[in-house]
Amino acid sequence: MKTLATVALALLLPALVLGGKDDEKKSAAPTKAVAVLHGLGGSQVMGTITFTQRDGFVEISGEISGLTPGEHAFHVHEFGDCSDPKGMSAGGHFNPEGHQHGAPDSDMRHVGDLGNIKAEGEGKLSLKLEDKVIQLHGPHSIIGRSLIIHEKRDDFGQPVGNAGGRVACAVIGIGKP
Repeated sequence: MKTLATVALALLLPALVLGGKDDEKKSAAPTKAVAVLHGLGGSQVMGTITFTQRDGFVEISGEISGLTPGEHAFHVHEFGDCSDPKGMSAGGHFNPEGHQHGAPDSDMRHVGDLGNIKAEGEGKLSLKLEDKVIQLHGPHSIIGRSLIIHEKRDDFGQPVGNAGGRVACAVIGIGKP
């Protein structure tokens, strides 16, 4: 009987230990990310954007200044690299599913398609958005990618929205919860 109990314990112990590690991994997933924007190509754009993982969506909030008044495309790009003066090292829109470009409420869109933001007359804006496609963990994670603000509005045309040059870039990093 002791041998049967020993065998059962030997078989169950790894499952219990591994199960605990899975729970640790779930609780260790990032819940907050931060992107500190800096201007590109002589642009004076600056700001801080915070991404907070909620149940079923990511809340996007922050303050931006130095923009020209009007709408500007707002996208997550594939690489966390803002080293190029024109922001080209950030790559294209983050699109792990291979979808066509689209508006934030489109059924099919690039994961990084966050639409437009609008600066007022002084070139400032306060941002508060929600997005159900981007995530802070898993295959749609934006951690380690870049946030780009474009000079023009996104018209949602193909292939990437005709938004013009890149005026600001930030690498999206894990934030303190």
